[in-house]
Amino acid sequence: MIHTKEKPLVCEYCEKIFSQKSTLRKHIRTHTGEKPFACKHCEKTFSEKSTLRKHIRTHTGEKPFACKYCEKTFSTKWTLTTHIRTHTGEKPFTCEYCKRIFSDKSNLIKHKLTHTGEKPLTCEYCEKIFSQKSNLIKHKRTHTGEKPFACKYCEESFSQKWTLTTHIRTHTGEKPFACEYCEKTFSRKWTLTTHIRTHTGEKPFTCEYCKRIFSDKSNLIKHKLTHTGGKLKKKGYSKKTRNDTH
Repeated sequence: MIHTKEKPLVCEYCEKIFSQKSTLRKHIRTHTGEKPFACKHCEKTFSEKSTLRKHIRTHTGEKPFACKYCEKTFSTKWTLTTHIRTHTGEKPFTCEYCKRIFSDKSNLIKHKLTHTGEKPLTCEYCEKIFSQKSNLIKHKRTHTGEKPFACKYCEESFSQKWTLTTHIRTHTGEKPFACEYCEKTFSRKWTLTTHIRTHTGEKPFTCEYCKRIFSDKSNLIKHKLTHTGGKLKKKGYSKKTRNDTH
C-alpha cells in the first residue's frame, strides 16, 4: 500500500480514508472522544499511547533525548529537533506573507496570525478573543483565580511564571540586568530600561493635555491626575473591544 497509495479503510464518521487499521482507530477517537490510556501518576487520560508516554515523563523527569552539540537533554524528540536548530541555525519554516523564516513551526503559526488578524480562541467567561492559546490560558486565570506557580522559598503563589521568576529574586537577591553605562544592576528588565533613560535623556511618554514629557510611564499617569482631578481617563478603551494584540 506504500507503493500503490491504496487506502481501503473509511472512517464511518467523516469518510476520511486510511491505509492502516491502527491509524483509523486513532482517528476515530477524535470523533468519539475516547481516551483509553490512563496515567498511573495522575487522573489524566489520553487517546494515544505515545502521548501518554510523553506525559509520564513530566512525572518521572525522564529526558531520553540528548543533544549532540551540548549536554542538554529533552523529554520529547521534537523538542530536541527544535533545540538542535539553535546550534545549526536551520530555519526550515517560511511565512508565505513576508518570507520571514523560523526554526519552529509553532512560532511560524503564531507569526502568521499577525498577518491574518485571526483570533480563533474565545474566553468562556467573558468572550474576549485571543490569537494564541498561551495568552488565553493566562487570561482565564484572571477569572478563576488560579495560581499554579508556587515560590519554593515562601508560601506565595502566582498566576504567571514570569511573576514568580521576578518574585524569587527578592529571596535570592539576583540582579541579572546590568546597565551598559554604569555599574548598577537590576532584578527587573523594565527597571533597567527606565534607569537607562537617566543616561540617555530619553522621555518617550507625552501628556495628552499639556504635552509635558516623561521618562517613566508611571510618572506620566500620576501627572495626568493633576489634569483630570484625580480620575484617570481611559481613551479608546472598551470592555467589548479589548482583545489581545499578540
